[in-house]
Amino acid sequence: MAHVLHPHPSAPAPALRVLASVATEAADGFALRYRVEGEVARLRIPARQPRTARDGLWAHTCFELFVGDAGTARYREFNFSPSGEWAAYDFRGYRERDTAQELAADVEPPRIATTSGAAWLEVEAFVPARRLPPVTNPALRIGLTAVIETNDGSLSYWALHHPGARPDFHDRDAFVLAPGNGTFHPSAARKS
Repeated sequence: MAHVLHPHPSAPAPALRVLASVATEAADGFALRYRVEGEVARLRIPARQPRTARDGLWAHTCFELFVGDAGTARYREFNFSPSGEWAAYDFRGYRERDTAQELAADVEPPRIATTSGAAWLEVEAFVPARRLPPVTNPALRIGLTAVIETNDGSLSYWALHHPGARPDFHDRDAFVLAPGNGTFHPSAARKS
């Protein structure tokens, strides 16, 4: 099921439709799809690069996945660039990075495929189960987000839910999806 991402009202956003979906039925990982529809020619899309880990992808057009265990403050962030580059970060708590828990960049990197047309851009990513955070509580909470850069360098921030006055994808109240019978649905714990 595709979910609509909404731009944060504090930053000007181009007239686009941004959709995201995640499937977790496979025991071997998460399959994600991000689709941007509209005036794609107005967007700054990173050029194709070798599939490598790289910091700072969120400073340009980038698609993200946040996965947290509802029973702890821990969570993991994944960044997927249309370039094919990626990043993964572990956090002990809100923006408290835990480099000791992160997997090496060469251990089963996510697979990323980018396709586009005159009025759409699609990025598909597959995150192997080994890269997902350890779960102690079966109640996962997931955030799907995107940073969209226009040709003039301005950024807009897209998410399923923006809980604060400023864009903050790390806010656990933005992790509003939860597994449910093989599909995802808005979490009942979501705060308005």
